[in-house]
Amino acid sequence: MAIRQILYAGDPRLRQKAKPVKQFGPALKALADDMLETMHAANGLGLAAPQIGVLQRLFVAHLPKDEKDPQSGKDFVLVNPQIVQASPESVEGVEGCLSMPSWYGRVARPEWVVVKAMNVYGKPIRIKAHGMLARVFQHEMDHLNGVLFVDHIRRPEDLWQELPEEESKESAPEAATAVAQPA
Repeated sequence: MAIRQILYAGDPRLRQKAKPVKQFGPALKALADDMLETMHAANGLGLAAPQIGVLQRLFVAHLPKDEKDPQSGKDFVLVNPQIVQASPESVEGVEGCLSMPSWYGRVARPEWVVVKAMNVYGKPIRIKAHGMLARVFQHEMDHLNGVLFVDHIRRPEDLWQELPEEESKESAPEAATAVAQPA
């Protein structure tokens, strides 16, 4: 396993649509293992293959263990995922992205989704995700279509940057203007 370099906003590969995976087996399993290691090392909840420069329809996800949530504490690997059902109700939630460190925004998404996909060996899987896991799945599926979470933000006040303490707060307004502009 290896930690891969994560691409940052502005890299054109993040805006490309990923291609369906056609080759299953050990090489895809190794890629998924690298992605899980990369995601965990970066303290992320999800990572899509395009975020490491691999334009394939694959993402990984993991929620920290929470005794109240049976979907937490597990690693998920979804290949060629598709949302087949979604709740009619949307809920707003805060999202961040490993490709946009320190940026956060309020995004409305369906409260739950049913996703069909395959595992790394081509076996069909189906998951009903709710709450935070549903949000993570939708966020990562957006990456597979060249969409970033900021594309869902309509009001400037719904996007903000949290700088580490040692960084100057004077640079934040310039950066906010640059990111808040639609591409």
